[in-house]
Amino acid sequence: MGIVNIFSDISIWWSFPILIGATLISALFYRNQKQIEGVSKITRLILITLRATSLILILIFLLGIILENKEYKSEKPILITLVDNSSSMLNYKDSLLVKSRISEFQRDLREKFQDKFDFQEINVDSNVDFDTLTFSGIESDLEQGFSHIYNQYYNRNIGGICFISDGNFNKGNNPLYTAEKINLTPIFSIGVGDTVVKKDQLIRNVSVNNIAFLKNKFPIEIDIEAHKMGQTSSKVSIWSNGKRVTEEAIDYSDGDIDFNHVSFDIEAQKIGFVEFEVRVEAKEEESTLVNNRHRFYVEIIDSRNKILILANSPHPDLTAIKQVLEKDENADIELKLTDDWKGSVGSFELIILQNPKQSNSALIEEINLANVPVLYLLGNSTSASVVKQLKIGLNFPSGSQTDEVQGGINSSFQLFETSTDLSDGVKSWPPLSVKFGKTVANTGDVLIHQQIGPVKKTDPLLMFGKRNSVKYGAFLAEGLWKWKLSEFIQKKENQGFDELIQKTVQYLTVKRNTDPLRVILPKRYTTNSDVVINAEFYNSSFEKINGPDVSFELRNENNDLINYEFARLNASYILSLGTLSAGKYSWIAKTNFARKSHKKSGIFIVDDISLEAIETHANHNILNQIATKTNGSFYRLNNLKPLFDTIENRSDIVNVSYEESVFEELIDWKSLFLLLFVLLGVEWFIRRYNGSY
Repeated sequence: MGIVNIFSDISIWWSFPILIGATLISALFYRNQKQIEGVSKITRLILITLRATSLILILIFLLGIILENKEYKSEKPILITLVDNSSSMLNYKDSLLVKSRISEFQRDLREKFQDKFDFQEINVDSNVDFDTLTFSGIESDLEQGFSHIYNQYYNRNIGGICFISDGNFNKGNNPLYTAEKINLTPIFSIGVGDTVVKKDQLIRNVSVNNIAFLKNKFPIEIDIEAHKMGQTSSKVSIWSNGKRVTEEAIDYSDGDIDFNHVSFDIEAQKIGFVEFEVRVEAKEEESTLVNNRHRFYVEIIDSRNKILILANSPHPDLTAIKQVLEKDENADIELKLTDDWKGSVGSFELIILQNPKQSNSALIEEINLANVPVLYLLGNSTSASVVKQLKIGLNFPSGSQTDEVQGGINSSFQLFETSTDLSDGVKSWPPLSVKFGKTVANTGDVLIHQQIGPVKKTDPLLMFGKRNSVKYGAFLAEGLWKWKLSEFIQKKENQGFDELIQKTVQYLTVKRNTDPLRVILPKRYTTNSDVVINAEFYNSSFEKINGPDVSFELRNENNDLINYEFARLNASYILSLGTLSAGKYSWIAKTNFARKSHKKSGIFIVDDISLEAIETHANHNILNQIATKTNGSFYRLNNLKPLFDTIENRSDIVNVSYEESVFEELIDWKSLFLLLFVLLGVEWFIRRYNGSY
């Protein structure tokens, strides 16, 4: 039943003066109208009434009247069933009955209390969903379920929550903390599974870096947990490619639960994704052996930059440079005299060529053809003709005279950033020896200019450029060792000098990706993440296009081949493979464009995070705590009759009545406007009929 209240911008009492005033105005109006002197008194009264009513409506509209319509409604309580949908629910001997028992419980709830409750069924594993129960979740984040209820049903009449779980969670916070926040709502915990601790060993955790470097050792940290194993010993071993790499014995005390931590240092011996497996020696009467093994992959890379230093003769500058480069563990430095060098330059990431001479023409030509980045150290004995042969766009003095110059950092240099330590150091370090005469860089970017006293010259001291898209650098002085020594004397360290050499080498060795076809994907996924692959294709003008079709071949460890086709997205490509089983996968992407074939290939790993297989017993303790803290109660799935009785007899689960107000402005009533037009229309018709108009 509704109650109507009336509000107005002006006092409602003004309606009485309006009523009286409108009637008097209408009466006076028609009293003095000569055009209707001949009409009957009844007709005159009707006209006065029509005119007065019209005026009253217009004036009432001006009062700004608002009507409040109050209605009282009753909301039934909501009974929510929150079910743990993770795979650990099927880890127990009665797993075949779990799904049918839960379905039967939900059906009986609806039948018994259909007049008392509204119902909502929610599933939770790593996320919340409302689909059919599958018990396929590979992670348990029980807190997510209570967070969803807290956020989505805030201020709703939640009569109770039936929480069905084995109590095990391996992601997120303890669900107890969030469950307590759902005020005045009893939680009826329903336990699934066996709480009896069985004899078992399990690998609780394996910590290892995803990447290791060739020939380096990398650590593997393993946590072993054992239940009721007694006073005995076991073995933990690491296997790779079917061979045992190492093993270590562990001891258990005679306790219900034992913990052991084992550390191994394994040498990375093979480039690529290498499979390893941790194994715990199987013992008699263990409840399960599934959790005795854990497989993982480590990507082993050869990140060492192979740098070849070719010297015309021994020189302290080379020693200063070599000492800086050797600080990098991943740098492989080889120093040779040019006359003694017989190898191939194509296998190196960088060549440092010091004072090349005329007799090195064949070597210079080989370097030019190898498309390898080069750092040239051009000293006083380097001839102009040899510099011309280098093809680096440099006009070099041809005389034999030398000069002493200092350096100055070029503030507009943009190939890489330089620190204040380096800029200030170059200004204060001692002068170096250069060829006397004008040196002109026709191409490239200059990092350090020559400077004599306060005079800044345009001649380069250190410059960078590209020859056939291959980077090079040129240092046009001798005496680098003086800079290193001077800085150490001043600061007891070589931060600025080290930066100069390291950033020079880093810039020259970083390669730009110029491949037309590019495939972008992580090297690692997990079994619960969607494998999404992106691709790009660039034409000869380096414009991104998606005209050509791009195919994708995927092979698993069993060499099974599946063919896919990329979909177009904006100017790029995308391919979704969904979730994949654990293992190593190789792929090839192909396309054809402008009569040329383009191909990219690679490997990615899908890591197994089967945390649900670790637990062999249920944790009903957490379920009891949740029920106790929320004024609920705990039950077992195989005996739920007492729960039905509890829900039926709870006096605090009741309907909630609430008041709902609906506000409406009188001026919004279209029917009143229609009435006003009808009144004015009828008045006009009567006057017209009686000859007034």
